[in-house]
Amino acid sequence: MRFFRDWSLSAFSAGFVAVLVGFTSSIAIVFQAAQAFGATPAVMASWMWAIGLGMGLCTLVPSIYLRKPVMVAWSTPGAAVLASAGLAGGFSMNDAVGAFMMCAALIVLVGATGWFERLMDRIPSAIASALLAGVLARFGLSAFTAAQTALPLVLLMLVSYLLGKRFLPRYAVPLTLLLAIVFVALNHGFVPTEIQYGLTLPVWVSPAFSASAFVSLALPLFIVTMASQNLPGVAAIKAAGYGDERANGGDAGIPISATITLTGLCTLALAPFGAFSLNLSAITASICMGPEAHVDPQRRYTAAVSCGGLYMLVGLFGATIIGVLTAFPKELVAAIAGLALLGSIAGGLRVALDRDQDREAAIITFLVTLSGVTLGGVGSAFWGVVAGALALAVQHWHKPSAPV
Repeated sequence: MRFFRDWSLSAFSAGFVAVLVGFTSSIAIVFQAAQAFGATPAVMASWMWAIGLGMGLCTLVPSIYLRKPVMVAWSTPGAAVLASAGLAGGFSMNDAVGAFMMCAALIVLVGATGWFERLMDRIPSAIASALLAGVLARFGLSAFTAAQTALPLVLLMLVSYLLGKRFLPRYAVPLTLLLAIVFVALNHGFVPTEIQYGLTLPVWVSPAFSASAFVSLALPLFIVTMASQNLPGVAAIKAAGYGDERANGGDAGIPISATITLTGLCTLALAPFGAFSLNLSAITASICMGPEAHVDPQRRYTAAVSCGGLYMLVGLFGATIIGVLTAFPKELVAAIAGLALLGSIAGGLRVALDRDQDREAAIITFLVTLSGVTLGGVGSAFWGVVAGALALAVQHWHKPSAPV
């Protein structure tokens, strides 16, 4: 089978780091969202089952079929919106599930019509690259701010990463992660946590549909998912060269509209079990789409397949694996994420700042996105694109041509 010929340790490591970063960085927000609707421990475990299987299937199956790294994640900003709206509005879990399904139907509509992809095609590459760099740079900064509380660990990881890039560039990230785990274990640095063993069982919750739930839950979830998740997700795909049919040896790129439709359909099917919103990934996608996953772009799909398989394991053994993942010190997670994303951040900035005429608009996009500002419930990724587009419009509107 071609997959096993293309697979490598670096690809599996990229997939593992993506899962580690994805779950440990925002799982608490998902739990808060579930609790806001009165979820029992069994229902919360079912959320992990649904999210894990949903992300796993939407990542693994198209990645194998297309031999491209298709990366899907949950909507972290969406979970934050749900947590606040659930507490403020007094909605039940049945109302929430109905809202998940209405949001998923809107995402299917957007994907099937292809209008979102057409909109993304109109965004200049400098703005899209600056957007991606701004999203990822927050994780890059966290890698070094972690030194304030775990200086020896972060220094060890930085030195091992630099030495790995010098002598074994393909295995720099897995070697850094391995040394960090050994260091933490020797220093008894793993966070004490209660680990529950056994399979996770799904719990069905019947949906309830209402206009108030649509306005207060479904519509904000849809807007935030598209603006704060799918927007940078498409930017990540294009920055890695998988959105261009001429890239990667002439192969067709990742079908963006079809992938967005798939995430909506999968959310629709798994919403009664707790899948609130599945979408394109940006941060974990950059980990699996970069050269650290594999030097050959045509083999990086194996990193996404590895990630998808691990997502499914998390779903099936949710309580057990979440307990293991949350035992990792937050400094280790922040440092390995930042180091794994350095190449993607640098590549995004290089493309963003390459053309003189787009440079100021690109840096505005980068800074607004990096700021993390949230206005009207919509995150900085959307406002970064808006600010950059306005800057381009002002700079180039009716600009006279240079004299010949």
